[in-house]
Amino acid sequence: MTTTATARAVPLELLPHLRRARDYIDRHYQTAADLDLLADVAGLSKFHFARSFEAAYGETPIRYLTRRRIERAQDLLRSANLTVTEVCMLVGFASLGSFSSRFTQLVGESPAAYRDRWAARGGPRVPGCYLFMRGAFDPRCTGIAQSERSAGRPPPRRISA
Repeated sequence: MTTTATARAVPLELLPHLRRARDYIDRHYQTAADLDLLADVAGLSKFHFARSFEAAYGETPIRYLTRRRIERAQDLLRSANLTVTEVCMLVGFASLGSFSSRFTQLVGESPAAYRDRWAARGGPRVPGCYLFMRGAFDPRCTGIAQSERSAGRPPPRRISA
């Protein structure tokens, strides 16, 4: 079943702009991002970007961001010896409650139950202290948008509807 948003055709010239924003989300899922920032990355007006993104990918940009965060949280819960709270913060959620409820809604079980189910399989787990020590979760490594803004680069050109 398709909705009117997914049935709409997206002009081909917009696809590179939308891919740029989607790639940005994939690389910077753990940093704070809102619709204004993502529209800036795409170089589109905010509402035109939101409509076009949903038409092209079948979900809003913020839902896509949330889904990517939950997918990364699943990876961490399976492979790292981290608490649910640490995973929540590492993937960019500000609230443990919103993380847990969204995780449960998308995955079908709580983050703790998901972690425990995978731990029971006996696979090797990377100690959380090692990941932190190696800088695997250093938020400074993903601050491209902030560094570009502070360097005085002009914002990308916007395309309006």
